[in-house]
Amino acid sequence: MQQPIHEKATVLILTTGGTIAGQAQDHKSLGYHAGQTSGEALIASVPALKDLANIQVEAVSQIGSQDMSDAILLDLVHHIQKAETNPKLAGIVITHGTDTMEETAFFLNEVLPHHKPIILVGAMRPAGYASADGNANLIDAVKVATSPLAKNRPVMIVMNDTIFSARSAQKMNTTNLEAFQAPNAGSIGIVNNEHVRFYLPSFSQETEYLSPPSQAPFPRVDIIYSHVQMDGDLIEDAVKRGTKGIILAGVGDGNTSAAALKALQNAANKGVVIVRSTRVGSGFVNRNVEINDDQNHFVVSEDLNPQKSRLLLQILLANHITTPSQIQTIFSKLY
Repeated sequence: MQQPIHEKATVLILTTGGTIAGQAQDHKSLGYHAGQTSGEALIASVPALKDLANIQVEAVSQIGSQDMSDAILLDLVHHIQKAETNPKLAGIVITHGTDTMEETAFFLNEVLPHHKPIILVGAMRPAGYASADGNANLIDAVKVATSPLAKNRPVMIVMNDTIFSARSAQKMNTTNLEAFQAPNAGSIGIVNNEHVRFYLPSFSQETEYLSPPSQAPFPRVDIIYSHVQMDGDLIEDAVKRGTKGIILAGVGDGNTSAAALKALQNAANKGVVIVRSTRVGSGFVNRNVEINDDQNHFVVSEDLNPQKSRLLLQILLANHITTPSQIQTIFSKLY
């Protein structure tokens, strides 16, 4: 008896540039130019993709991710919102540079109600390099995008055979293939040959999402990095320049010097939202330990690093959520 022929799923690939679209100067040199290959050429260079899915390609930008902008983030939102309404699409893959990939993934995760898989993927080594990883990563991302097990999950990052959720993923190495980790939560799955495996079931409950900012640029939020012999000058300057929020990349449990703390207190008294995060690579920032957050009307970032804390605060301010207690409630929602 003839077996039924299963129609291949359709996957939309949104390209933004990055190392995955870069070209090495030679097979062993570290030098390369990011975002040089067009989206269509990138997909055409990976013939195995057509065996996995019907591929549609839309170019969003062609940049190194260090140049990711608020406007491009909103452009991605609009592309994905349109794709979510297309019943023919099984999932969405976004090619992206690794430098700010965790920030884009987190932003999209916070503002997009999504049921279809949304996966960000990149490369640590460009095409032309002896051990380039972009093709394998892209194939894995499309495998995840077409997996029924990937539905109703957070925005994901797929790199080096590993699946991470947007909230917990961090780039933890400058150049290694195993650059991404999730130090607080661990990975959520793996791509094992032909198999996509998740460690936990998908979320069945409805999740509340924030509205994306209506326009770019987003409200100004600055990250201030704490260090030895720190004064309050950078904090005071940020206030003078009209910042709406300050993320402290504090030492240890989100701490800082007495001089910097005084400047943060003064900024909070002027209506600037203060969020204490940490420059440490893992762990949670706790309220009211060495610093009296209740008295100072500070927010703590929980598990969010400074760059993700900045994006979340920008989204909240754009939604006119400005009260520290309201902001703290949202920061404390882990998933």
